[in-house]
Amino acid sequence: MTPIVFATPFLGFNTLRFIRAAAALPDVKLGLVTASPAEAIPADLRPRIAAHYGIKDGMDPQQIADGTRWLAGQLGGCHRLLGMYEQLQVPLGEVRDALGLPGMGAAAARNFRDKSRMKDVLRAAGLPCARHKLVGSVGAALAFADQVGLPMIVKPPDGAGSVATHRVEDIETLKRVVAPARPDRPVLCEEFMQGLERSFEVISVGGEPVWHSLTMYDPQPIRVVENPWIQWTVCLPREVDDPAFDDVRHNGFAALKALGMGTGLSHMEWFRRPDGTLAISEIAARPPGAQIMRLMSFAGEVDFYQKWARLMVHDAFEAPPRTYAVGAAFLRGQGRGRVRAVRGLEAAQKRVAGLVVEVQMPRVGMFPTGSYEGEGYVIVRHRETEVVRQALRDIIANVRVDLG
Repeated sequence: MTPIVFATPFLGFNTLRFIRAAAALPDVKLGLVTASPAEAIPADLRPRIAAHYGIKDGMDPQQIADGTRWLAGQLGGCHRLLGMYEQLQVPLGEVRDALGLPGMGAAAARNFRDKSRMKDVLRAAGLPCARHKLVGSVGAALAFADQVGLPMIVKPPDGAGSVATHRVEDIETLKRVVAPARPDRPVLCEEFMQGLERSFEVISVGGEPVWHSLTMYDPQPIRVVENPWIQWTVCLPREVDDPAFDDVRHNGFAALKALGMGTGLSHMEWFRRPDGTLAISEIAARPPGAQIMRLMSFAGEVDFYQKWARLMVHDAFEAPPRTYAVGAAFLRGQGRGRVRAVRGLEAAQKRVAGLVVEVQMPRVGMFPTGSYEGEGYVIVRHRETEVVRQALRDIIANVRVDLG
């Protein structure tokens, strides 16, 4: 049996999908280090968890290292240390370095986690990305604005999922947003990228890309964050090998090499500018969010969580076929308060009959998530990409989630 340790701050719904996949590998003995108590492990999963080590701070590398050492004693060693949260990648790298474990170390993890450092590496490699500057004062931000103009994006250098990301349209707003910054607590200013925003997912084994996928966002996530009424869609086209994406593959693979990607699944966000050129936004060395794992699973009729687990444990990946185009429509509440009603569902169902493969409907009485992923989603699938894109438009045009 192969001893594996999985680290996670808490046992969320999505996290459990990854843990279940790792635990289901036939030759794995899985230990869990987490701030969640053992009682929080779902009953059906408990028999597959060989050992549990509780910590107070699920992001503290010292506590994770202590837990990993203890679990290694229980499991008969530690072959790999796994984790899938963006914010956990540097702590995991530090623990791997300290314990001599294989996998991404802290230096490479920081290349992906620190967005300013990332863009420095990409620019040094001659790769296209937004102009940026790490600023610790309003004066430095104003000087950068003189160079790139407004609007401008201001965000934490180690942000994830557009959290605390602002599009700044005028000087007074820039001053207000940057005011809390200090030299020891800077913020990242970037030129605002115009164009279509997309993602690019890559499976790498030993630093070599062996498989890729991509998705189309509609609209840009920053617009969704700024406008709570917008219902977002993500479409995974069937034609991922289209020559129109040759520059994405070339630059994406080169970026991963420059940043130090070893074995794993990465998630790159990029822009197609109005003039047709490409710009890399940022890259994460972890599985994608926004239900993209589910989309990739439905596109190839495989379980991509299991694919990820086998990749991370055994450095093994068998490329699935690309049979379908798949898309997700995210249902977001309109108004304030809790979910009061979901309207237009029957009309939407009639328009997309036969295409729906998974639904998570908002529950009446639930609080809104505050995320661009909203309170629920609908996933649709078809062999033709345009059919999927039209179905997504039909869903968000008909379904309304009322808050009150």
